[in-house]
Amino acid sequence: MAGTEKELAKLREEIDGIDQEIQSLINQRAGCAQRVADAKLSEIQALDGDGTAAEDVLFYRPEREAQVLRRVMERNSGPLDAEAMAHIFREIMSACLALEKPMQVAYLGPEGTFTQAAAIKHFGHAVICQSQVTIDAVFSQVEAGLANYGVVPVENSTEGMVTHTLDNFIESSLNICGEVELPIHLHLLINKNSSADKIKKICAHQQALGQCRTWLDKNWPNAERIAVSSNGEGARLAELSDDVAAVAGDMAADLYKIEKLSENIQDFSNNTTRFLIIGREQVSSSGEDKTSIIVSSHNKPGALFRLLEPFHREGIMLTRIDTRPSRSDTWAYLFFIEFEGHQQDEAVARVLLELEEQSILLKPLGSYPKAVL
Repeated sequence: MAGTEKELAKLREEIDGIDQEIQSLINQRAGCAQRVADAKLSEIQALDGDGTAAEDVLFYRPEREAQVLRRVMERNSGPLDAEAMAHIFREIMSACLALEKPMQVAYLGPEGTFTQAAAIKHFGHAVICQSQVTIDAVFSQVEAGLANYGVVPVENSTEGMVTHTLDNFIESSLNICGEVELPIHLHLLINKNSSADKIKKICAHQQALGQCRTWLDKNWPNAERIAVSSNGEGARLAELSDDVAAVAGDMAADLYKIEKLSENIQDFSNNTTRFLIIGREQVSSSGEDKTSIIVSSHNKPGALFRLLEPFHREGIMLTRIDTRPSRSDTWAYLFFIEFEGHQQDEAVARVLLELEEQSILLKPLGSYPKAVL
């Protein structure tokens, strides 16, 4: 035992030394980040003359962060897995950015939603998250400059597209600046004074109710299902009432201090939701990007084929096509098309030029890095 204790003491001393070195290197990195910020401010002030625009400088560069995280994962040698290491670096970068001015990020609230979890996963814990009541409000907050970025859900692997998000892009001037994917684990939650025999209503966002429809049909066929604005709102209602259960995730359970009556009730174990990052700036190429557009063509035979044929000719991979009714013409449709590549790529530029010539409407929504985490 004495030998073991001596070995453990030696290992702990080694760990303490490594920790000190890590801490010193992190602070060195933070100092370097500050110097980058100072250089950018000096450049802006020189161009602006009196420096009045300096407060509007945003130091976050989505393409740069994506490149850094990819390199972290590529060079990782273990024993920590690559994704765990990337999460650590995400938080380091988040803290370094916040030294100048923490970013304001609007999300579909209230607190405890998966959208908030997605915002933290993408930006790190150092950002200031602003809860919004609706997806419309997230767009408005960013458009008005009251938030630097917004996070909105766009599709779920079980329930498909979030059409409300797509519809907002039709009129909005905002760009898609990034994406984040989040595995969704849903639980049936009740407050501490409730029990299974008291539950009469189950509240959640419509998408969440759909994601566990089969489980609810089997286990709670007589409970009234009520669609609310978000899973966080459902959890809040469950906290206030003994006859209400919520379908939500771990963050909502912790925040509202409600208990899990049943865990992992989603119908598919690989249930995942994809979220989009929206902002006012366009994003430069990161080397591994996607582009999203809205396009509308003349309503005649072969119209969709003519829209898609240039992508085939240029060898560009389509990742999603969805349709929404046009708000201006009866029985006319808008196509939301997502594909690999960046608008700065020559092949993509050729396709967009051809689409512009043959379509009624072409609206690029932005090019952005593929999700890293």
